Formats: sequence, C-alpha cells, structure tokens
Amino acid sequence: MAETQFKIENYLANSFILIEGKKDSHNFYIIRSGKVKVSRSNPVIAEEPHSILGPGDFFGVISCMSGHARIDTSQAIENVSLISVDKELFGTLIQKNPDVAMKIIRFFSKKLRFFDHAIANISFTKTVHDDFSNMFNIGEYYFKKKAISNAVYAFQCYLQHCPRGEHIDTAIARLQSLKMPLKVPVNPNHQSIHRIYRDNEMIFCESEPGNELFIIQTGKVKITKIVDEEVLLAVLKKGDIFGEMALLDNSPRSASAISLGDTQLMAVNRQSFEVMVQQQPQMATRLIQLLSERIWTAYRQLENLMITNDLGRVYDMMLIQVDKQKIPLLPKTSHYFEISVTELLNMVGFPQSKREEITSFLLDDKNIKVENGKVVCLDLRELEKTVNFHKKQAAMEKKREENRNKSY
Repeated sequence: MAETQFKIENYLANSFILIEGKKDSHNFYIIRSGKVKVSRSNPVIAEEPHSILGPGDFFGVISCMSGHARIDTSQAIENVSLISVDKELFGTLIQKNPDVAMKIIRFFSKKLRFFDHAIANISFTKTVHDDFSNMFNIGEYYFKKKAISNAVYAFQCYLQHCPRGEHIDTAIARLQSLKMPLKVPVNPNHQSIHRIYRDNEMIFCESEPGNELFIIQTGKVKITKIVDEEVLLAVLKKGDIFGEMALLDNSPRSASAISLGDTQLMAVNRQSFEVMVQQQPQMATRLIQLLSERIWTAYRQLENLMITNDLGRVYDMMLIQVDKQKIPLLPKTSHYFEISVTELLNMVGFPQSKREEITSFLLDDKNIKVENGKVVCLDLRELEKTVNFHKKQAAMEKKREENRNKSY
C-alpha cells in the first residue's frame, strides 16, 4: 500500500485512540505495527468483552462509514503505528489496494450474519435455522395467510433444494391444489443483470442458496423473516444493496426479499463481484457503507435485547429508527414514524400474548400517539431520556446478577 497517501499516527502504550460515544467518526485505522485493544463499556449479548488486534487489522470502520457515533473504545496496549484513512479517501484506498476492501467486506459479512443469528435466536421462542427444510415452513406460513405467490415460490424452492425432505408430499399437494408447477419457472427476465419484479413478488426466499447480490434501481424491497409471524427487518430503497451475505460466504439466505411496488434491480453474481470492487471503487465504498449501517443497526438491536422492561424495548426500537436517519434529538421536536404499532411490535419481536398489554401501556404515554395508523412521538428528547432510564435500569440489574453469581 502507498502509505504516503494517508496520514500515519503513532500512539504510546496505554494511549486511547478512539472513545466510545464520540461523534468524531470521520476516519478509521489500519494497524501497521503493535497491538490495539477494542472494547465496549457494556458488551452486548453474544459478544466477547474485548478483542486484541494486530498488524493488518482495522478498527473504527463501522462508525466511520455509517456516520454514527463510535460504538467502542480502542486503546494501544503497546506502542503502535497506524494508518489513518479518512472517509473521503476510502475510494483511493480501494483503487490502490482492492484486497483491503474485500477483507473488510468479508469480515463485515461474517460479523453481520453472526449478529443476525444471535438476534433471531435470542428474540424469538422458536429457534431459527438456515437449513433448506425451513423453506417448507415459510411456504406453509404464506399458504395459510393466502399470500399465494410467496407460498408457491417457497414450496417450489423447497422441492428443488430438498428433494428427499419429509414434507415433499405436502408441498407437492399444495402446489397441485393451486394448479402451479412443481419447479420455479425459468424467467427470461432473470437471465439479464437487469431484473424487473411486480409488486409483492418474492425475489429470494429465506434459507434458499444464493450467488447474487442486488442493487435497487427503482422501487422498494422489504426484507422479512418468518419466526411464528412475519417480522419486517428492513425496507430498502433506490441505491440500496442486499443479498450480499449469501454471495460472500456461500451460506443460505438469512431472510426473504419481497418487492414493495414495481421494482427494478441490478444483479451481480459471485464471478463479477470482485471485478466490480476493483473496477468500481465507488460501488465497494457504497457496499461497505451499507454493511456498516447494518452492523450498527444489528448492534443496537442486541443492545435492545439487554433492556429487561418490555415497554423500554419498544421505546428503544423507536429511538433506533430515529438514530438510523441521524435525526437530531431536540426538545419539543416531534417525529412521524412510517410504521404502525403492530409493525413496531413486530420489529421488537414480541409474541402475540404480550402485544395487547404493551400496546395499551404505549398509548397511555402522553408523548406517543397514533396518527393515520402510524406512530408519532411528540418529543424526541423525552424519548431519549426514557430510553436512557431503561438502559441504566437494565445495566444495574445485570451488575446485580453478576455479583450474585460471584457470591455462589
């Protein structure tokens, strides 16, 4: 790497380099020599308390590329020399050394999949699996909900990828009853890198193998997961990239993608992906920005799971949506959420048995109201204060639990 293009910074042992919570996220670091300890004040579930990084490793990328406050603290544990990469120079870095971009992308993909599994398995009572048989369960869910096109796609994928599965007869019977073919029809549209989907058409199914990522040209795509109920994970818009995890680590799709309105996509397969990174550094930059944002969101969702009060978790999920848009948390500033109460509770992952009570408590809050079926917060600063209160309560309970365990 031509290091002269970038600033070199040296830190003595025990020096702090980045501080959790600081909003100075304009750069990240690559270690030239020495070791750095990266830690968080209150580690989330399923995460190690700290990590030790050495030459060639990087840190600070998530906050830098997503534009959020630093999510961890980094400290030199011996004298270190670092390459400081400004966000604006990331494209230059990729042009000179595309391997760095691929290393970051693969690491982020692996980390995001780990976080996604942790969130799903902790949030829901039913364990989430990536095996092909899960496609039958997805088909059954949509079949019962009379979302026929989605059910058909899931059943067809199940027959294709799990030909000796225990539910083969049922899947065949379902498709025959709907007078639909047993195989996914060959769509000429899908032979091109440019794909067109009608409203509510399944692009790919959770647990299906994947070898393409997609870039939205027009329209929107919703990302969902079926765990007892359909959980809305995200709504993506023009310019967003999705499906990259299955492409990068050869794992099944971790969620389903469904068009929301008429949608046009560009598909990039595994063979052309690395070429794209080398020849179009702006695309690699965009992908790393999106992965950084998703990891930040996943980390915040894991933080959300640490809040022990159910209503506190709902407030925090609202705050996550505001933070994702980088909206200032000013006093007396209202915010109109483009989601209903039901969608909000789906995002938190509460079982049906809890929802009526939580909804009642939420609507009793004078700072929250429903307008045109959507949730509205009347004062964002008050929302932040409420969330901080519940986080402190949860941290105190965690500390008491740790002390009790030590006393045994």
